[in-house]
Amino acid sequence: MNPDAPIAVSLDSLTILQQISSPALPIGGFTYSQGLEAAVELRLIHDEASAAQWITAQLHTVMTPSEAPLWCLLFDAWQRQDDDAVRHWNGWFHASRETQEIRQETEQMGRSLARLARELSWVGEASLSLLDRLQPLTLPLVHSLICATARIPQPAGLSAYLFTWLENQIAAAVKSVPLGQTAGQRILDGLRRQIPALVDEAQTRSHTAPPALHTLAPQYGIVSSRHASQFSRLFRS
Repeated sequence: MNPDAPIAVSLDSLTILQQISSPALPIGGFTYSQGLEAAVELRLIHDEASAAQWITAQLHTVMTPSEAPLWCLLFDAWQRQDDDAVRHWNGWFHASRETQEIRQETEQMGRSLARLARELSWVGEASLSLLDRLQPLTLPLVHSLICATARIPQPAGLSAYLFTWLENQIAAAVKSVPLGQTAGQRILDGLRRQIPALVDEAQTRSHTAPPALHTLAPQYGIVSSRHASQFSRLFRS
């Protein structure tokens, strides 16, 4: 696969993709830092360089080896209308969440996005019926469903998913380090350039047999656990 190859996306699909990737989407993403706030408290992050280093590490060691290929597996399952695979990979992802806060985050955002998809008629009744029977819902489950239903190409949908995560990390760093807005944009601009290659890697991982999913990220789990007992905080994770 060529990460620089052009992707054809209809304008209608593109606007849906922009809507579900917007920070204004009312599913609560801005309330979570995914451990970044605790890393600031522990002084693992204290300036622009250390913030960039932390976010880069999470992008490469947490998102790309696990959540991104998992998103691809769910997207493929939705396209095949394979309910068993949808159920399996949603459960697998939820079980892989190491701490209570990380589990609660994906559950809350998954529920909220599913409610929005129902209200705005983004997905069909059969898919909504399956969501009603699946508990708990996770964010990649519902996000991949919307993309598959809207016929958004998998690379474009996953790129948007990763960019949304990245943008939220930058926003959390700007608020909690704190960083200036220009510093945040410098980090964002550097890391968004890596997304095409990371999407390619995630797709390759999802196509192996068995899928090459890697969830070992001990520092991330420890820092997330520390956040649960942090005395004062801005974010829910």
